[in-house]
Amino acid sequence: MTDRKILKTQCCIAGGGPAGVMLGYLLARQGVQVVVLEKHADFFRDFRGDTVHPSTLQAMSEMNLLESYLERPFQKTDRLSVVIDEKEIPIADFRHLPVVAPYIAMMPQWEFLNHLAEQGRDMPGFTLLMSTQAERFVETNGRVTALEAEGPDGPVTIEADLVVGADGRDSVLRDQSKLPIKDIGAPVDVYWFRLPRQSGGTESLGRINSDGMLVMINRGDYWQCALPFPKGADEQIRAAGLQAFRERIARLAPILADAVDELSSWDDVKLLTVQVNRLETWWKPGLLFIGDAAHAMSPVGGVGVNLAVQDAIAAARILGAPLRDGRLSDEDLAAVQKRREWPARTTQAAQVMAHRRVLIPALSQKSKVHVPFALHLFQWVPPLRRLPARAVGMGVRPEHWDTRLDRLADAA
Repeated sequence: MTDRKILKTQCCIAGGGPAGVMLGYLLARQGVQVVVLEKHADFFRDFRGDTVHPSTLQAMSEMNLLESYLERPFQKTDRLSVVIDEKEIPIADFRHLPVVAPYIAMMPQWEFLNHLAEQGRDMPGFTLLMSTQAERFVETNGRVTALEAEGPDGPVTIEADLVVGADGRDSVLRDQSKLPIKDIGAPVDVYWFRLPRQSGGTESLGRINSDGMLVMINRGDYWQCALPFPKGADEQIRAAGLQAFRERIARLAPILADAVDELSSWDDVKLLTVQVNRLETWWKPGLLFIGDAAHAMSPVGGVGVNLAVQDAIAAARILGAPLRDGRLSDEDLAAVQKRREWPARTTQAAQVMAHRRVLIPALSQKSKVHVPFALHLFQWVPPLRRLPARAVGMGVRPEHWDTRLDRLADAA
């Protein structure tokens, strides 16, 4: 029987996604001892959220991380549009946002995570354990005091003043906690796939016609595509055959007609089961949930990564000093939820509205699609494009970082 390794730290974070790595990094900047667990051997995963919004870029600038981050390959998107029956309608213009980087940076999520991890490893209090799967938390006298995990060298227990569940929408720690969940539901699921990007083409928020809706994200030499469809229709779509699927994509986006044959099997098409839910209470003594583990978001607006990062920034600001000084209280954990619950609820409400007023009509339309009058206004009155840019690019209650919180000289 393999001996269980015991580690001790001030904060143990389950999940090496944007929320977990950002929180670990920012706590370490404040002199907190942190252990972050990532179940995979690396961060390389395709079809993860990779739209880094102006709000996140602004916060990274405040952390003095933006310049080095933008040295990595990315695509800049400062305007978005929707194409309805081949008529392009401008929707959002980010160029007027009062931030240092008024655009969306399209960058693979593994680049974002690698960048944060590299910065974290330069600090003595930051430990990142790869290939280490969080399995369960341990309670002592009604308080969570440790996390049990399985690592590459066998079982490990991390004793901590605080355990943070940042392990996503399928969080094993959330399931164990039995904390009540409000399931809002989502009427759609999404296929994710990539296709080669030829010269030219239009960067679009979406393409809509009688075949449904297709979202195309310019990733340089390829398009990352998302095809939403009514929840439960996966089996029916697959039964119609891959060729029918290719033809549907080509009708939605004629510029992809020569590329669809690159989908050689259904293995090239990934299914994202959309969830929209949130915990009613994000914490219990010694345990806190953030990011998708606290509030699973729809892919509408590409806000999931950014909301998770905002959670991490707020949590680090609120919890850094109490953790470092050994005086963490339940009130501190409640303060994180109080700060971030309203943005999560408001964003989810907006996503539900988008499902009802945009996605479902787009997916149920079987005849020629006409441009709604409201969308014509964005075309006729350019300043209106600043409104959706503000809503998508900055979100609700964007968080900021103050370097006066830093306790490590080499972190500033």
